[in-house]
Amino acid sequence: MANEKKDKVYFVGIGGIGMSALARYFAHEGWQVAGYDRTPSPLTEALEREGIAVHYEDSVEAIPAAFHSPADTRVIYTPAVPPDHSELRWFRANGFEVLKRSRMLGLLGEGKDVMAVAGTHGKTTTTTMAAHFNAVGAGEGSAFLGGISKNFGSNLVLGKGRRMAVEADEFDRSFLQLHPREAVITSVDPDHLDIYGTYEAVREAFAQFASQIVPGGTLILKYGVSLPLERTDIRRYTYHVSDPAADFHAENLRVDAGGYYAFDLVFPDRRIDGCRLGIPGLVNVENCVAAAALVWCEGFLSDDGLREAIATFRGVLRRFDFWVNDPERPGGTIYMDDYAHHPAELRAMLTSVRKMFPARELTVVFQPHLYTRTRDFAGEFSEVLSLADRVLLLPIYPARELPIPGVASEMIWDGIGSPQKKLISKERLLPEIEALPEGGVLVTAGAGDIDRFCAPIAELVRRKNG
Repeated sequence: MANEKKDKVYFVGIGGIGMSALARYFAHEGWQVAGYDRTPSPLTEALEREGIAVHYEDSVEAIPAAFHSPADTRVIYTPAVPPDHSELRWFRANGFEVLKRSRMLGLLGEGKDVMAVAGTHGKTTTTTMAAHFNAVGAGEGSAFLGGISKNFGSNLVLGKGRRMAVEADEFDRSFLQLHPREAVITSVDPDHLDIYGTYEAVREAFAQFASQIVPGGTLILKYGVSLPLERTDIRRYTYHVSDPAADFHAENLRVDAGGYYAFDLVFPDRRIDGCRLGIPGLVNVENCVAAAALVWCEGFLSDDGLREAIATFRGVLRRFDFWVNDPERPGGTIYMDDYAHHPAELRAMLTSVRKMFPARELTVVFQPHLYTRTRDFAGEFSEVLSLADRVLLLPIYPARELPIPGVASEMIWDGIGSPQKKLISKERLLPEIEALPEGGVLVTAGAGDIDRFCAPIAELVRRKNG
């Protein structure tokens, strides 16, 4: 990287999942690190425990004195921070090197064999699987993840070798800073229309991302996804959970009572029989196929090494994340949490849950994320939530947005076909769950702050299960 004399880095929006991974990386490399975030969170608390100074007031006076010189300080920011943020404006006005998170990630990928996973859903789990498969099967590889890996206990993996697994985020076109050697595209659904404007613009951005694969590299597309891409100097493959027409797929799928799948993996040049994934859910088998395809392209692991990696994968916090699923109490309520915040993600998750537990009543607690996403997809959210037997709908989590007149959770609630639906406040969430009948499946979903309820909900469910 340029400006190697700089040994301090300041993060504006340090508590984001991608930003905190970068903060950890620089701290590990010996840089002095500090930053701002809007509110405390488990991520910022973890950073503070690791010795990184974090404050929660947008104030130039709150910036530590050690970070006041542009001669030795680099500034990294997330596009989720508004452009009128006072600290960000001060850094720019005073001649600091100011970089977007995505630009810094692109710089760190230079000289690495970047294995990137893009898509409007599925990318976090797939990237984390690829990182785990590299570590267990190949004994090498680093990673910047969009979630907290349960195997690594972090969103950052520091390992030897050139392999670098990266979640390629389409928000704000961030993934266009990457030039991967291998890339998976899991899905290209309309999303972030506040940024892109039209679905066609979303597709064009994904096509541009694919066009940035280095010559001789590889594109792995979800079977059925098409992009306007003309490249003759890269390999192209497809993957699918079970369709034999795809280059990579699974066969002989078997599921046990806990929702865990055994299967055989089919590659273009071989098959690996007797795989069993360490986390439940059919949607995760498909993610596994994609991750296995990535490591096959980078340099295949031994059959036994990949089987072991698949079996020992423990998942990602907030991705198909079971908090209560006790086989010793088969009649008790099952509780799962998931980050799903787009209709396609929500459908994939709920469909998998239905297949795992077809005889149980399904209750979904959903917290819509962003006013623009609610406005753009209210009908689709209503349709998907109607798959549940009971829906508890929370107010919209605004994140970076200001309210939009007339846009509220009621837009979704009005279209839900299920007769058992309620609009509730967060204050009413635990009492409503307390009143649920026992023996069903409870799912919380959303990308806001609903995860802060996971522990108390799990405690309540365990108590009711006895």
